[in-house]
Parts: sequence; structure tokens; C-alpha cells
Amino acid sequence: MGFRCFNGPATRETLDALWRQRALGVLAAAGLLAGQGLSAQACTSFVLKGSDGGRVYARTMEFGLPLNSQAVLIQRGTPLRGNGPDGQIGNGLAWTSRYAVVGLNALGQKDILPDGMNEKGLAGGLLYFAGYAKFQAVPLGQSQRSINSAQLLTYVLTNFASVDEVKRGLPKILVNGAKVQAFGGPLPIHMTLHDRSGKSLSVEYINGELTMMDNPTGTYTNDPPFPYHLATAGNTANLSAMPPAELSVNGLKLPPVSTGGGLNGLPGDFLSTSRFIRALTFSRFAPTNLTTQQQVGTAFRILGQFDLPPGSVLLPPGGAFGGAGSTTTYEITEWSVVADQKNLVYFIQTYDNPSLRSLNVNQLPLDGGAIKVMALNQPAQVTVLQP
Repeated sequence: MGFRCFNGPATRETLDALWRQRALGVLAAAGLLAGQGLSAQACTSFVLKGSDGGRVYARTMEFGLPLNSQAVLIQRGTPLRGNGPDGQIGNGLAWTSRYAVVGLNALGQKDILPDGMNEKGLAGGLLYFAGYAKFQAVPLGQSQRSINSAQLLTYVLTNFASVDEVKRGLPKILVNGAKVQAFGGPLPIHMTLHDRSGKSLSVEYINGELTMMDNPTGTYTNDPPFPYHLATAGNTANLSAMPPAELSVNGLKLPPVSTGGGLNGLPGDFLSTSRFIRALTFSRFAPTNLTTQQQVGTAFRILGQFDLPPGSVLLPPGGAFGGAGSTTTYEITEWSVVADQKNLVYFIQTYDNPSLRSLNVNQLPLDGGAIKVMALNQPAQVTVLQP
């Protein structure tokens, strides 16, 4: 079972070596992506730091079929079982939840979490990684060492308290790419993780090999692989929230005629590479004088830059469709979440209901050995103003 773990800041040599290693598989991967029958999923995530030393992790969820997500609490002591490489439910790795976890589930599976946070403040999510994700082979007789790719975040959040623990523990298990019945095939994902100390980690399975790489940017989107995003981010070093200096040409003064000139050239489309640059730029220049609790509001405002309005991303005829009960062939932002890792509050906003709902870890029954599911179908609250 091979894996790579890169510690410390990524160097140009590290990024180039990783990208060269994976380049040979790009054409084959493109063929796999074409066979998916779904458009590229447009999830975006980033981290903001509070003036009190805390952090918030934020992400959007876009998908090519309705996820029917519910809020979930996995209590301490909950018995859990991975799915083996044959796709059969419950014949893989068995474990018991060490830490309580809050988050959102998907596809009618209460123990499949595409996003969440545990009681130690470790937070993260699964983001779509079509065309590149290829999980580990499980040798004969080792099915009980493996979990399915869809269960990866659930396993991590119920077992580990920090990024360093993930680095030590994740290589000890196998992650298979068996078919997820509710999805209709293997679930191609990669994973972003963030702990309370400020460490962030990229986790990718490519060509059957686990690669873990430190992510000082805290930013994450979809394919291509994470090293590519880092390697191209340097091209945007000229972008700044500050206005550009006045241009002088042979004595002619040409001052900026509009605010926002420092971000001129910021990509505005929904490609994952463009969203990575936008998320990195907005998080870099976000206010630094706000507490962690106040940064929750900042995070939701930034997340709004990545919402997919209906009609912005169309799916092929006969393909899947956006969520929130939609029957049209377009993709939308099904939900957005912000995790306050200092105060341990998980905030949820859905397409149908922009009102915030929250899971406060310190106010929940963390013991009990069960999975608690809470619906997200509450009607939006509209306040009627009176003079």
C-alpha cells in the first residue's frame, strides 16, 4: 500500500514532480470523466482566521443529482462498518466512533458525510474529483481493512482530532473505489481537512496511491489535482484588494476610474481552477480584525460568490439535475456550510431556505452510541416589517 505525505510548504520542485507523475494519466482520466454522464461538480471551500485565534471553515455543495441531505449527529461510541471492495454494505472495516461528529449526510445514507466537524474542531469535506480519483486495491482477504470512498470523511472525523493524527492514522487503512449503490457507481472524491491549530491537509487517491499534502492556503475546489492549483496560483500574485497606482504616460496622468481595480483580471467563471483562485484571493484579503464568531458572517458573504444561480451550469440532455427538488436539467448550489472551529458551531444554509440553522456541539448529547438525523425542510422565515 503506497502513500506519499508532504510536510511543510510546497516547493516548485515538489509541485512539478507531482504533476509530471500524474500527467501520463490525464488522457485516460479525461475518458473516464466523459463517461460519467454528469457535469463537473462545483464545490468550493476555504478557511478564515479570527482575531481571537480561532478559525472558520466554509464550503459550498453543488452536485449533479439531489443529495437530499439531512443534518446528522454521530455520537461517541457509535459502532460503524465500512463497505468492502465488492460494494456490499457492512463487510469492510469495523470501528467505533471515538469522537462525536456533526455534519450533513447524502444520498439517503445517514452515515455518509460529505461534510462535517467533530468535537475536537477537526473539520472538512469531500469534494468531487471525477476523472482523477482512483482508489486503493484491496488484496484478497483484507476486505475488513477497507472502507468505501464515500465513507472517508466519516472515518476520519470519528477517529482523529488533528491533521497530524490523520497523517499517522489514515495510511493504516485501505480506501476502495467500489460502487456506491445510491450514486450508481464509484464516488470519485478528494478530501480537505482543517484542525483548530490552523493546519490544513489535502487528501487525494490517484492511481491507487494515497497522497497527503499540507495546504497552507486552506483553499480547495475540484479537479485537477491539488498540486496543479498551487502551481498556477502564483500567476495571480498581481491581484490585490488595494486599488492600483495612478498610471503616468509621458506626463499624462491616468488614475483608476473605478473601485475594485486591484482585482482586475480575477476569473469569474465556474471552472474549478477559476473558483480556486477566487476563493484564495477573497480569503487572503478578508478582514483580520474580526472574531471567529464574526468571521462566520464574512464566510457566508464570500460563499455567495460561488453560488450557482439556476441556469448558470446546464447538464446534458437526459442527465441528472440540480437539487432542492428541482426537475430541470441544471446544477445549483444545494447547500453551504460554515464551521466555527473555535466555538464548535456548525452553520447550515440550503437552497430552499437561506435562514441559518446550526448545530452547537456543546449543546448536543455527544454520548449514546447512535446516529441522530435532523431534517432540513423547515420553511424559510420571512419577517414582515411594519412602520
